[in-house]
Amino acid sequence: MAHETATSNALANASSSYLRSAMHQPIRWHEWGEEAFATAKREDKPILLDIGAVWCHWCHVMDRESYDSAEVAALINENFIAIKVDRDERPDVDSRYQAAVQAISGQGGWPLTAFLTPDGRPFFGGTYFPPDDHWGRPGFKRVLKSISDAYKDKNGEVMESAESVMGAVAHQEMFSGRSGSIDPKTIDNIIESALKMFDARHGGFGNAPKFPHSPALDLAIDSYARTGNVQLHTMISTTLEKMATGGVYDQLAGGFHRYSVDEKWIVPHFEKMSYDNSELLKNYIHAFQVTADPLYSAIANDIVRWVDEWLSDRERGGFYGSQDADYSMDDDGDYFTWTLAEAAAVLTPEELQAASEYYDIGELGEMHHNPHKNVLHVAKGMDEIATKTGKSEDAVFALLASARKKMYAARLERPTPYIDKTIYVNWNSLLISAYLRAASVLNNDDARHFALKSLDRILSEAWNGEAGRLGHVIAYSDPKAAKRVLPGMLDDYAFTAIAALDAYEATSDITYFNFARAITDAMITRFGDNTSGGFFDMDSTADPTGLIGALTARRKPLQDSPTPAGNSAAIIALMRMYGYTNGGIYKDKAEDTLETFAGVVDHFGIFAATYGIGLRLYLTPEIQVVIIGDDTLANQLHATAIAPFALNKAVIRLREGQAVPQNLPPALAETIPNLPALKEGKSVAIICSGFACQPPIHDPAHLTKAIQQAITSIK
Repeated sequence: MAHETATSNALANASSSYLRSAMHQPIRWHEWGEEAFATAKREDKPILLDIGAVWCHWCHVMDRESYDSAEVAALINENFIAIKVDRDERPDVDSRYQAAVQAISGQGGWPLTAFLTPDGRPFFGGTYFPPDDHWGRPGFKRVLKSISDAYKDKNGEVMESAESVMGAVAHQEMFSGRSGSIDPKTIDNIIESALKMFDARHGGFGNAPKFPHSPALDLAIDSYARTGNVQLHTMISTTLEKMATGGVYDQLAGGFHRYSVDEKWIVPHFEKMSYDNSELLKNYIHAFQVTADPLYSAIANDIVRWVDEWLSDRERGGFYGSQDADYSMDDDGDYFTWTLAEAAAVLTPEELQAASEYYDIGELGEMHHNPHKNVLHVAKGMDEIATKTGKSEDAVFALLASARKKMYAARLERPTPYIDKTIYVNWNSLLISAYLRAASVLNNDDARHFALKSLDRILSEAWNGEAGRLGHVIAYSDPKAAKRVLPGMLDDYAFTAIAALDAYEATSDITYFNFARAITDAMITRFGDNTSGGFFDMDSTADPTGLIGALTARRKPLQDSPTPAGNSAAIIALMRMYGYTNGGIYKDKAEDTLETFAGVVDHFGIFAATYGIGLRLYLTPEIQVVIIGDDTLANQLHATAIAPFALNKAVIRLREGQAVPQNLPPALAETIPNLPALKEGKSVAIICSGFACQPPIHDPAHLTKAIQQAITSIK
């Protein structure tokens, strides 16, 4: 997307799509690394750090307005050493400088624009800056001149400010020791926080802009399944329905955009992220399990359809990172939006009438840059349209189905926003888990097959079993880009361990369990803080002398933002591993981690919902339903076991040819093979919890009651 010039800067050697898009900008960009910092020290220049992403709309705007400008480039090249970072490729760098800019300005986000001392300590920053003073924001050219002058003329004050900001970065999310006792009320407190923030009219939490809060929804769905609380049902159903019918959901292709700029979920930021769709896919599946509402299964199937079509390497396995919001620098969601004339050009008059009523397509739409552009969202029910048009609801349904098909086909003819085909280990693992959940609940064998194919690729290409090391990226989007080995972060390990456990439960192949155990053990070794509890986000066994800039600040992430927090995901992996092994180290590490944050977690509210999920697993023994058999009764027992939802429920199916002891993890292998019922050769369901198993069950109705009793026994 960058403006082409005759020469290229150092980003021509980069691998990331975001960095490579800037290789032709007139700025002498550097990648993050020793060379850039050494140059800054040698020339005694401050560093301009830009952190963004290929999917980021305002990053593209700032590229076009400032970084493509020869005037701005001259200012930067003369007075600064410029470093560009892809936040998806280097979340370790991004998280620390986000903390710094939030400490400086009270606001973070992308593009992140930070000014650093030559050794990488931040002293000033913000997000998007217009080229000239505008919208109450100082112009970027004025900011560059002021920062350059301050560095030269008030260097002492700059250094003092940098020291203060680094102190704030080191303090944020860095906990010196166990901060409290584990409190079961924390789950209730997180749920209460969600209920207080809940927008009863439009769904979701808080005011505009509105982001999905998937872990909070999952925790609420689990609590509703246990208690039947009507308030929780209202919060869950209103939020999921309003999102599904809003413009934040792609009504033609399926899948969710990143967030909504308004409180009604109508006008989104149009980028689509794999991680948002993985976690929302789980929400809709779980909500379907507890309500049987067909809307939720339809949306879940549609998310899978979109990911299959747009974010999947069908040949080799693996999920791509994101779809951009825009197809050019001057675009703002034009690919996804419609004028009335554009709709009329592809639809019959009857289809247009139905679609314009249903999706609220009019002469005036919602987009500021082009007021004729409409964001498709469900404005009226089919019964209302049927009454207005004098047609039956079936006829309206058929017209809408035909209109959707034609509009999607026409949209595919438009210039298409960029797909970042980078395959990140952490985001892939989230989608693998979501796909396996969809496969079991929605009986989608294709989703199951592709999830396992993708996990096999991750384990083959990212996991080094001999070294106990996991990578962060296995493939970059640009085929011309050099492959790089980036060490995995805490969430790469935690998410992948969870995905491997999900794969074990989906297949009963003990190989996946063994991978999960090895990755969990490596996570403990590489990231665990044996002194103060919890986990660092970066490998603490690596040589610290190689850390530059704010990477010297140690972090223990607790807040879900935007993906589940690494420490909370680690607790989930540890407790699930404990349930399968009765290995004390796993429970001890989970307990240490819970205690590390126990004194502060209530301050985070719904942003600590994944901690709440981990706490739920710690407080509630895992319900393990083992189905043995390969006949019709076994199929019925398996479907019965899958149907209800609880965060602590797992279902394992051993089919004919799968040896019982060899394909069970240690805790179950000690008990189940010795049950007399196995010797009878009949299909059977066995519920185990707390390392003890109930008597075998042969009747699906009996199994339903037993599982429900186990779920609701702890509120």
